[in-house]
Amino acid sequence: MATADSDAPPILNAYEIYEAISQPDSPTATQDVDAMLEIKHTYGISRISWQGDPCVPSKLAWDGLICSSENNIRILSLNLSSSSLKGEISESFAKLLKLESLDLSNNELIGQLPEFLSTLPNLKFINLAGNKLTGLIPKALKENAGLQLSVANNPGLCQKSSCKKHNFVIPLIASVAALVILTVIVALVIWRFRHKRVILSEFQKREAAKDNNQSFSYTEVLRITNNLETAIGEGGFGKIYLGTLEDGTKVAVKLLSPSSRQGYKEFQSEAQLLTVIHHRNLVSLVGFCDENDIKALVYEYMDLGDLSGLLSEKNSKVLKWNERLQVSIDAARGLEYLHHGCKTPIIHRDLKPSNILLNQSMVAKLADFGLSRAFKNERDTHLSTQPAGTPGFIDPEFQKSGNLNKESDIYSFGMILLQLITSHPPVRRELEDICFIIDWIRPKIECGDIQGIVDLRLAGEFNVCSAWKAVETAMSCIAPQRTQRPDISYVLLELRECLAMEIGLSNSNGIPSHPINHSGNLDSITLPSAR
Repeated sequence: MATADSDAPPILNAYEIYEAISQPDSPTATQDVDAMLEIKHTYGISRISWQGDPCVPSKLAWDGLICSSENNIRILSLNLSSSSLKGEISESFAKLLKLESLDLSNNELIGQLPEFLSTLPNLKFINLAGNKLTGLIPKALKENAGLQLSVANNPGLCQKSSCKKHNFVIPLIASVAALVILTVIVALVIWRFRHKRVILSEFQKREAAKDNNQSFSYTEVLRITNNLETAIGEGGFGKIYLGTLEDGTKVAVKLLSPSSRQGYKEFQSEAQLLTVIHHRNLVSLVGFCDENDIKALVYEYMDLGDLSGLLSEKNSKVLKWNERLQVSIDAARGLEYLHHGCKTPIIHRDLKPSNILLNQSMVAKLADFGLSRAFKNERDTHLSTQPAGTPGFIDPEFQKSGNLNKESDIYSFGMILLQLITSHPPVRRELEDICFIIDWIRPKIECGDIQGIVDLRLAGEFNVCSAWKAVETAMSCIAPQRTQRPDISYVLLELRECLAMEIGLSNSNGIPSHPINHSGNLDSITLPSAR
């Protein structure tokens, strides 16, 4: 304040005090995190909140969890009641050593009540009511005085000590014997008519292909391509030529080259798959040519070419942010159909920008199914096969183990998404060094430099929140372990939200609004490194 003899106002009339408040940055114990990720994968739990660290920050803890507040954060309570859990009780629950309460009631759990639950030292409450458990209750669980166990409404679960296993022995032996006899009889019948069935099956496949797709002779292929006049692309299968059908419809004709790295098996794979699968975001097969050594596939023509060319610096028309998001959504829809929409799930195996084609209406479609593999049944989780695909887009875990699974496609899709965001390929050469996009993008994420991540040719014309969410989604897809990667349906949902942000937060001039600065605190973005 001013002195008594002063005739001027005070120079300092206020001051601010800042206090540094430490934030809890201790993550959840690694063992608990691994256990939760295993539980999430085992039962296919797709809750929106189940992303990132299960307990940190506390306000964003996963639904159904109660965690300790100490430095070494542990999970104390897990409630998965009425969560549509199916199958047996996973051993992953036994890894939650500090667990005090476990509620798995009102699900569809089957099998026997596992004895490993009695090994949890702090467990005081277990609710397994309303499931389909069978057999005897383990003695260690029944005699634990400090444990409250609820197993009501499990019709097949024996809760009395008078239940004897030998009561089931005689009926079981009789059932097994009858089953063995029946199996032998069926096997003999199948063996007798095996060749006849195979021949009939192959005949039906050929007839179905003829009904659904046009069969071209090599003479007709030469005519519609004007003697292979205009080559519009080339891949491992061979060259692709522009063609025109008699009704004026443009087509693309992929001709198998004698020196092709891919051969007749790949030709068969692509022809058979495209004969039976149909989706708006998969390139349609018009017909095929299978005449002696001449093999050709005739597709619908995609006017704008492939995504790789559209993202190239040579392309004068730069894809806008909303266009990039729409392309990623279209590609995700096609992949979701392959993974979940087909009666036999299909793995593409060679997802990359050059295998994403766009028509005149900017609708993106997946192409090139020569390396695709189908699961034998929906319960298969992987196939053992030789690594195949394109360097930079191949799942590193697949390269090491040779086990092919849906998550291998998710990794490739994540790399495509990063290229859509940045316009940088997964691997590029700079002078004498080789630059990997993961190493390039990691420090930019850590310092919150979204303007440096998104393609500089967009000149900042994008919504920042939408861009960060797209980056987060891409990074989750390329997690080093396949169990950490999201399902394609969840990825599709996230990308739709990105597009909604971009469209919804545009101003009246149609230019996306975006803040100038970003704090760089990206707790929600998980980098592809060990926890």
